[in-house]
Parts: sequence; structure tokens; C-alpha cells
Amino acid sequence: MVFGILDYCVLVFVLLFSAAIGIYFRFTGNRQKSNDEFLLANKSMSMVPVAFSLMASFMSSITLLGVSNENYLFGTQFVVINLSYGLATPIACYLFLPVFYKLQAASAYEYLGLRFGRIARLFASIAFSLQMILYMGIVLYAPSLALESTTGIDKELAIIIIGITVLFYCCLGGIKTVLYTDIFQSLLMFIAVFIVIISGVVYAGGIENIFREADKGKRLELWNFDPDPTVRHTWFTLTIGGMFTYLTLYAVNQTQVQRLMTVKSLKSAQNVLWWSWPILTLLSFTTSFSGLVIYYYYRHCDPLKAGRITKADQIMPIYVVDALGHIPGVCGLFVAGIFSATLSTLSSCLNSLAAVTLEDYVKPLFKLIFGKKLELSESHSAIPSKIIAAAYGIICILMAFIAKNFGGILQISLTIFGAVGGPLLGLFTLGMATINANEIGSCIGLIAGIFFSLWIGFADKPQPQPLKTLVDDCSNFNMFNVTQSIPNITNVKENLEYFYLFRLSYWYTVVIGFLITVIIGYATSLLFVVLKCHKKDKVDIDRGLINFDLFFPPIANKLKKKYATQNNKEQLISKIYLQSFKQIDE
Repeated sequence: MVFGILDYCVLVFVLLFSAAIGIYFRFTGNRQKSNDEFLLANKSMSMVPVAFSLMASFMSSITLLGVSNENYLFGTQFVVINLSYGLATPIACYLFLPVFYKLQAASAYEYLGLRFGRIARLFASIAFSLQMILYMGIVLYAPSLALESTTGIDKELAIIIIGITVLFYCCLGGIKTVLYTDIFQSLLMFIAVFIVIISGVVYAGGIENIFREADKGKRLELWNFDPDPTVRHTWFTLTIGGMFTYLTLYAVNQTQVQRLMTVKSLKSAQNVLWWSWPILTLLSFTTSFSGLVIYYYYRHCDPLKAGRITKADQIMPIYVVDALGHIPGVCGLFVAGIFSATLSTLSSCLNSLAAVTLEDYVKPLFKLIFGKKLELSESHSAIPSKIIAAAYGIICILMAFIAKNFGGILQISLTIFGAVGGPLLGLFTLGMATINANEIGSCIGLIAGIFFSLWIGFADKPQPQPLKTLVDDCSNFNMFNVTQSIPNITNVKENLEYFYLFRLSYWYTVVIGFLITVIIGYATSLLFVVLKCHKKDKVDIDRGLINFDLFFPPIANKLKKKYATQNNKEQLISKIYLQSFKQIDE
């Protein structure tokens, strides 16, 4: 146990400061009395906090611990993923974002209700909710590894402390609190990474020595262009799979779409998305380099093999203990950075889940029971939103106790996003890119996509084989004659004995889910049209029902030219059913 009084003071300050921001926004402005303020900040946010929040929402403690461990054990090929961010950003900016921004809906899945119908909206929101619940459990579990490594505090106690903190300030201050705390917490995330990098470079006597040893240990790999889809990390897997994963998070995910709705204009929202890219890439590069720094430090005495840690994801925290534990306050600052990464992600997820649950479950159920006589107004929706967020916070804490049974936190979190996010991306693409896709066909495609993605993503797979690590000299850590108490991971059976789809890189899970949803969804839609056994959709050319704002801008422009001629333009516009979301979805 290396935590001293100063370390605890730093950690407690971070938790209290985050809570104080929540208290501030609870008693300022409209005091979170309306649902529009609680979930969308009255569209009053500036670009800087939203840009940082977009980065922090999914760059959690999983990123800090998982990416550093990835580079430590498997090398630097992972950094190629940053190329995919640049490829996907314009797609999200100029195709998906304009559609959501024009609708101005609190829930992204309200779009599906307009484009297809209630069933598609309900299926998608349920899938999103399950995805976020699973992910939040992993996010909350990750910092408990750091706290146990540095302080000796039990993981279960750490989970409860973090969970209660984020639950408190998220429910109290709404999305404004989430966005502003993300700036503070993002700063601490970078501080945590730079603590590792600066100390490591000083210890190594220069960056060149770190790269020299990484090269000797075969950690420097950037040019793997192997087209084999079963190879875990190549340019193809990382750019293709990374691009689709980015789109599932930044183009159609409720958490990010909701943040982009808090600024005043579409142009501002697009600028925010562009600015979040370099911030995201900076964190990715620095975290990746920290893995090489840690490798240099432990090149002769791997803590996992030496039995000093129980999980590979604890490699960064144990490094801070060994290299900087003698400096008062540094361990506390590092753990505060890990905590901050978790707090920013959890608060974002809780707020988005509250929005989806209220808009997609509670309000429709309320309307079904009470009809138009008694509807939940904006002013009466804030309290239910807070209660819902609190309930999800409790569920998140429970899921964290289950997450300790999972494998590597980075790969499992990306698999979860791929297995559910890919099919959801496919469903939105069917709606925005095609006219012929209908509700029943798209829902069948979504179910098929999720089923196959989960089947492939969580099947029994070959375990990734890490690069060689040594325990030939552990004298610097007061350990002698160390034997390999934890051997390198080996496969129980040869790779070729696994079913081919199970051998695919985990990055292709999202691509498979997307393609299956789009192909089956579109083909099934056409089949039901031919058989004339589907209900009339809300987008029906024959009846003159077409809302051009429901399609990608280039497609919308073509549709306007094709169907909105001078003779029937006024007639079509009068039939566009965008009077109000409540009337449309009845």
C-alpha cells in the first residue's frame, strides 16, 4: 500500500469537485426543472465543453488501462486505428448528423419512430439500453483495478465509491454538469498519462532508448498489411473495423447525438465533431506510447509473470506504484485521472439512458394508459429523468461486480460495441439511405444482425498470443529467482480447429453486424412489398408521404428533385408529417 495522506486528499478533492459542479448547476439557471435543460442544456452549450465531452464519453479508464496494456503486450499496430477516425468523421458530420439535428429529438431513436414506426424504435432503444448497461459495468470495474493496485482498497469498495459519486452529480445537475465535469476530468486523464510518460522518459534517459528497447522486444509494428481477416490487428482490420466502430459511437449512438444536440446550430455541432477528433487522437497516441514506456521499465521483469498483479490491465497502475510511489501525491493524482475517465463516461451513459428511457418507454406508456388527457410535459419530466438515471446508476454498480469475470477490458468493450452497435448502425442506414426499407423488414434485419454479432463476438475463440515478456532480472523489485508463475497465454487447441467465423478479428464483429442488418433488412423489406403483406409505411411515395429530412442530405436532394416537382410541390409539403413528434407517433 503506497497511498499516503496527500494521495487520499488529491483523490477526495477530485470526487468532491465533480460533485460540487453538480450542486452548482442544480441551483443555477432554471435549476434543472425542465427536461430540456436536464437532457439538452437548453441548447446553450459552447463548442469547447461539448468537444471534450465527445472524447471523454467513450475514452474512459478502459482506454487508459486497456490501450497501454495493448501496446505493452502486443505492440504498436493498434495506433493505426486513428486513421479510421479521420475516415469516419466526415461521414458522421455530413450524412448522419444533419438528419438528427433537423429532427431536434431528445432520443435518437425517435427518428426510427418517424421513419419506420413504434416497433423499430422500441427494438433499437432496447438494444441500446442493454449495450450501455453492459458497457457501464466494465467501465466502472476498470478503475477498481487501479485502486486495488495502488492502495490495496478492495475492488468492491472502489466500485461502490465511484458509482455513488457519479450517480450523485449526474442526477443533480443534468447534462450541463456532465459536460463541464468532462473538461476537468479530461484534463486529469491527460495528466495521468503524462505522469507515466514523463517519468518513463526520465528513467530511460531519453525517448530514443524507449524505442530502441521496444524494437528489440518486437513492439514496434505499424506496417502489417496482411489481408487475412483472422489476423487480430492489421491496417485492414483497424481501418475498416475502426471506422464502423467510430460510426456506431459518434454517428448514431444516443450518448453522442444527445451531446451534439446541446449546441445552437448544425454548423456548430459539425465543428464540435471535427474538434473532438484531434483531442481523441492525442489521447490515443499518448496512451499508446505510455505502453512502450511501461515495457521499457519492465522489460526484464514482467509483473504479471512475476505474480505481482493478477490481471494484465493492472500494468499501468503497478508501474505508477513502482516508479513514482515514493513521491507524495503522485499516485493519488494518477488514480484521480483514472477515476475521472470513469466518471466522465458513466455520467454520459446515465444521462443518455435516462433520455432514451423517458422518451421511448415512459412517455409512450404514459400516453397509452392516460391518453391525451394527461401527458408528461417538459416541466414534469425532469424528476422522472433523475429517478431513471439513479436507477441505471444502481444497475451499473451491480453490473460492475459481474464484469470482473470478463477478459481483457479493451477487447471485451469493443466487442460489446460491435455486436450491438453494428446492427443499430445498419438499421439507421436502412432508414436514411433507402426508401424501400420498411419496418417489418428492417426489424428482422436488426434481430438477425444482433444475433449473429453476439454469436460471433462472444463465441469460444482463439486467445490472442502476446509478445514475449521476461522475468530474468527482478532484483530491482526485491524479487529473486522468480519463476513464471503466470505463463504466456496459450491456446487450448490450434487456431485452425476453431470455426472460421470465430477466428475473425474482433474488429470485424461490427462490420458483420452492419452488413447482415442491411442486407437481410433490405431484402426482407422488398420481399414483403412483393408479397403485399406489410403495412403501409410512414414513407410511402404512392400516398405522397415523404419527409425529405429523414434521409441523408445527398439522397434527400435527389428525392426532392424527383418527387417535389413544381406541380405537386405544395401538395407534398402539406403532407409532410413533421407537425410535432407527438402527433406523428400516435
